[in-house]
Amino acid sequence: MAHAYFSFHAELNDFLPKAKKKVEILHEVQQRASIKDTIQSLGVPHPEVDYIEVNDKAVDFGYIVEEGDRIQVYPISAAPHTPTISVRPKPLTEFRFVLDIHLGKLANSLRLLGFDTLYRNDYDDEELARISSTENRILLTRDFGLLMRSAVTYGYFVRNIEVQQQVIEVLRRFDLFELVSPFERCLRCNGMLASVAKESIADQLPENVRTNINEFQQCQSCSQVFWQGTHYDKMQQFVKDVLKSKTGK
Repeated sequence: MAHAYFSFHAELNDFLPKAKKKVEILHEVQQRASIKDTIQSLGVPHPEVDYIEVNDKAVDFGYIVEEGDRIQVYPISAAPHTPTISVRPKPLTEFRFVLDIHLGKLANSLRLLGFDTLYRNDYDDEELARISSTENRILLTRDFGLLMRSAVTYGYFVRNIEVQQQVIEVLRRFDLFELVSPFERCLRCNGMLASVAKESIADQLPENVRTNINEFQQCQSCSQVFWQGTHYDKMQQFVKDVLKSKTGK
């Protein structure tokens, strides 16, 4: 058994009960335990942690908590300096996502912006963790427990509940504004879109669309056909509003 003092910084306090937010927490560790397991036992998922100091020295997740330790835990936004030891996983070469059942509208919005985004409303937690791990996808979720699964390396808990704010939050967290490429992915299945001749898909179109629209795109995976209908202006405005949020103008 050991007693240690924990201080969680910045947005890591989102995971703590009110009485433990932004204060030093005295925690009793019942048995020999890694600092990773102890942090998660206090409610903070490991993918949200970037840097840990114990008694003013950087440590990794394998450190075993000892009697009297004073522990500072930081997210990516608040590390006090360039870490000598970071618990953050190696940087991704591309940003791809998998989302849990609570984030269907966010999934559609990320696809609208051009990001490779997997979503199904029947994925269970084990499958979500497996997909995230095997495909190096960032797991976006509203479930603390899902992020704590050992298989999850890249993950983030989405704080906002309104979809446009969720999109902005994710773009800011992963610095993705420069990678936005709207109207390149299928909103239904995540496949890539390509221009298609009107004549080849004419039999799939409503009569008024055949008469008034001449430019079409088709999903290369599910064959869904898209055109600039009455909804297009609203979608364009959504993209503009999201991109404006980078500068706040």
